[in-house]
Parts: sequence; structure tokens; C-alpha cells
Amino acid sequence: MKYEVLLGLATTFGAGMLAQWLAWRFRLAAIVILFALGLLFGPVFGILHPSVTLGWTFRPIISLLVALVVFEGGMALDIRQLREAGEGILRLTMIALPINWILGSLAAHYVAHFDWGTAFLFGAIVVVTGPTVVLPLLRHTKLQPRIAAFLRWEAIINDPIGAILAAIILQIVILKTDNGTAFFFTQTVPDMLVAGAEAIAAGIIPAYLVRYLFTRDLMPEIMKVPALLTIALLIFQLCTIEMDGAGLIAVTIFGMAVTNLHIPGGNELRRTKESLVVLIVSVLFILLTSDLQRSVLARVSWPILLLTLVMLFVVRPVGIFISTLGTNMSWQERLFLGWIAPRGIVAASVAGAIGIQLTDAGFKSGELIMPAVFALIAVTMICHGFSLRPFARYLKLTLSDEPALALLGANRITVDLADCLNKESIPVLIVDNNVTDLMAAAKAGIPVLKAELLSTYGQVSLEERPADYLVAMTGDNIYNGMVCGLLAPNMGRQRVYQISPGVARLDYYRGVSRDARGKIVGEPSWSYSFFDTLYSRGWRFVAKKIEKDEEYEFGVDENRYDILLVRRGSAIIIRSAEDIDQPTSMKGDYIVSLQPVEQEEAKVSPQDQS
Repeated sequence: MKYEVLLGLATTFGAGMLAQWLAWRFRLAAIVILFALGLLFGPVFGILHPSVTLGWTFRPIISLLVALVVFEGGMALDIRQLREAGEGILRLTMIALPINWILGSLAAHYVAHFDWGTAFLFGAIVVVTGPTVVLPLLRHTKLQPRIAAFLRWEAIINDPIGAILAAIILQIVILKTDNGTAFFFTQTVPDMLVAGAEAIAAGIIPAYLVRYLFTRDLMPEIMKVPALLTIALLIFQLCTIEMDGAGLIAVTIFGMAVTNLHIPGGNELRRTKESLVVLIVSVLFILLTSDLQRSVLARVSWPILLLTLVMLFVVRPVGIFISTLGTNMSWQERLFLGWIAPRGIVAASVAGAIGIQLTDAGFKSGELIMPAVFALIAVTMICHGFSLRPFARYLKLTLSDEPALALLGANRITVDLADCLNKESIPVLIVDNNVTDLMAAAKAGIPVLKAELLSTYGQVSLEERPADYLVAMTGDNIYNGMVCGLLAPNMGRQRVYQISPGVARLDYYRGVSRDARGKIVGEPSWSYSFFDTLYSRGWRFVAKKIEKDEEYEFGVDENRYDILLVRRGSAIIIRSAEDIDQPTSMKGDYIVSLQPVEQEEAKVSPQDQS
């Protein structure tokens, strides 16, 4: 038994990480791969039997892991994004949710022939879209900030609301006749209101306690993430004891409060939890899918499949259309939201628990809840997982798919480089905090961003632009390193570069730590003064398209300095002496080099820069 548990855990973790890597490498939806692996390990080959192996602990473990995912999702809800998204968010949560519930319940009754109680419960369960599915999809798709905010807020807010709605409907459906309606209104409803108020308080008060401890240096750095996760789990469990679904509300509010109180070090905390949630989501999807019984899959009948199609093509689109009437949302945004609504782990967990209670209470259609919800989860994950990116591109709701370069520092070197890229329609952006320095770039038609990248506003603004790579090219080496060190965890350490701070400062033991700076552009001797000297002597950036293979070898020429290799629709390769493998050019690539445009000027060596 012990080895069976260890083998199951090792298989789950290994398969989860493999699925995430494959999704990243080939730009696929990770949830679809995880879902497929779960089906293979469970119902198909019978390798994993989580509920049998773990016994009664299986459901509590799943609940706690879901709580951590919802908590991390709450930390992604910045009130500033709510202001930017505007009225659309309120419509999606306050109006669309009840409309979708009513329409979904009617569909379950008239299409799948559920009795009314089971139908209303099904409608309540499937109003949630789920952050466990939506957030990973958003990470793999460069949606415009506003439409991404719509999906994010709807998923995270509707998740606990849907769970609580299902709990309330369950209480009404299985209400004992001897208690009567009066008992429900005099006892049940007040208890629910009290539990809801307690959940809100339980989310806000600990957040202020966390801020007090963190800002007064009363909590060591190494304990901050474990303390936050522990508090979130305690909040969830205590509120869940009070009422099913209240725990999800509490941890969501706790996450929102921690983010919006702007606690110092929040970025590092958020990144750590994001990494943890990637692991948790991977494990959750494989465990829940592999735990599906073949008997459940066998009950997926034609009426249930028809119900799934009605939910996809009628209920959701109609609900979104009605709830967004009179808003400033474009028809593309409304059409996109009407299609994209993947269901996830919370829906599966609630359906499993409620189906059992309904069956025990004597409702014959109660056993159909789980297969009906499973069918909707499976179809939406596959359809929406594969279609989200191409559909968003078709509706022009994505940022540019071309790899884009951000240049930090508005000076004559960066303006010349950006102008060279801009003329070849290669996405580029110059970032500086000085509006005067940006004027030359703006006059040349180069996209600019006035922001301090060490500020929260600057980082958010950069995320909203199509910037996949960053090169810091200011004359201040310390500032270059600070920006690269701050942005590296989000953009990727292999995607942030800076001009060399000098050969001596690159010593791996005594020099500037690699974690505190970006990769150097070109050779260690290519400092800011070296580039500036070349520019003063008439050297300029020139882009050349490779028309055939082996026509132009990257980085090999004595009378030019190759800086960038742009591979359309794929990547921007920036030359660096710190790369283990040096890039090779291919047909169709663009090579951007610094070379003398005035032939009478002699080549400048790095030693001449002084």
C-alpha cells in the first residue's frame, strides 16, 4: 500500500510537469493535456485510483488544494484592473450569473429530463468558469488587458458564488417536510447570511494582520510564503465548517485584500505562489480525472451530450448577450465571452459531493449530476482550450503574435536601433521616464512608453504592451541591472539583457551577480561608451533579410557587429557571450547589425572607445 501511494504520487507529479512543459514548448493548452493524461491513467488503463488509495482523505486534500488555487487567484484581482474593465465585470458577475443559472436549469429539465430540483442544482454548479482552467489559459495567450480582466474576474468571483448557490439550492431541494418552509426562512437563511458575513470578515481581518507583521519586520522573509499559505488554509477550513462554499469566499477575499493592501515584497510572494499553483493545478486535474469511474462515463447519454451542446451554444451566449446589453463592450468582446467558459475543478468537486447527497435523499436523477457536469467540463476544456487563442486572434482581441522587443532608455543609440526595427515592421518599444528624451523616438513613429519600470505602474504598463524581450541600454549600469533583476522572473531570465557594465564587473564570483543583472549584449567589452563611440563615428544599425540559407553567418564579420537575429513569428535572438550555443541564421531571418554606413570611417575596436 505504501509503495502504491508513492508510485501514484510520483506518476502524478511527473506527468503533471511533463504536461506543463509540453504545453509551454508547443504553445498548447496545458489543461487539455492534463485532462487526457488523467483519463489514460484512470478509466482507460487503471494505473491510478486516488479515492481508493487515499481513502477518506482524498476529498479533504482536494478541497485544500482548491482553496490554495482560489487564494492565488484572489491575489490576481487588483482593484485597479476592475476600474479599467469597468461595468463589464459587474455585468458578468451580478447579471450574467443568475441568467446563466436560470437558463441552464431550464435546459437541464427540458433537454436532459432532470427533475426540477436536480435541474436547478445543475444550473447552479455550471455557472462557474473556474480559475483553475481560465488562469492557465490566459498565461498561454496574449489577450488584450481588458478582455483578459473580464475572464479573470468572472472566473475567480463566480467560483465561490456558484459553490454557495449550489449549497443553498441543495438545502431547499432536500428540505425536510416536517421542518417546512418556515424553518428555511427563520433558521437556514439567517445562518447563511451570518456565515457570509463571517467569511468576509475572515478574509479582510487576517490581511491587515499580515500587513502589520510584514511591514514591521515581525516576520522573517523565509516564513512569509508558508505563513500566507497556512493562514489561507485555516481561513478556508474554519469558514467551510460554518457553511459549504463560505471558505472559498473567505480565501478569495483574503487574496484580494493582501494584493490591494500593497504589502512590500508582494511581487516575490505572488511569483512563489504562482509557481506553487502550477504544480497544484497539474496534480488536481490528473487526480480528479483519473478518479472518474467507468460507470460514470457509461452514464453519459445522448440527452446529456445534447444538454452539453445547448449549454455551449445557447445558454452561455444568450446569457452574455442579455447581461451586456447597453454596455461599452464591443461585439467582438461579447462574442468571445459568449464562447469561452471552461469549467474546472470546483464544478467537478461540488458535483461529486452534491450528486451523492441527492441520491441519498431519494432523487433518481441525482446520479446524473456527475456525468452531466463531467461531460460539460470535458467538452469545454477541449473546445475552449484549443480555440481560445485562434478565436481571439480572429476577433483581433490579442496582442501581437510577433516577438517584440522593449528597449530601456531613450537615447540616440536606442532610437536608431528602434527605427531600424520599426522600418522592418518588427514590434519595438522604447521605455523611459523622461518625456523629453522620448520625443525624438515619438517623432520617428516609434512606439514609446513613459514609465518607471521599477514602479508597479511601469511593470503593469509593460505587461500590457507586446514586449517579449527587454534590453536595458541606459548609461547607468546599476539601473540597468536593477530593472533586469526585477523583470527577469516574469519575462524569463533568458529574455532580459543589458549592455555590458565592463569586463571586470562580469566576474562570476567577485563581479555583479547574474541574478542582479541581465545577460550582456554581445561581448563583455561592448559597454555603453563603446556603442556611443561607434555611433559618433558614423556607425548605424542596419537590418538585412536572409534570402537563402548560409548566405549570411550571424556574428562572423570583422567590419560589423551583429546584435539581433529576428525569426518572424518565433523569437528574437540577442547575441550574448554568455550563451552556451551561438545562434545560426536561417532563410527568412532578419539580422540587425551595427556597421559603418560612411565607408571612409575606419572600424572602431573596443580599445578605441576611450
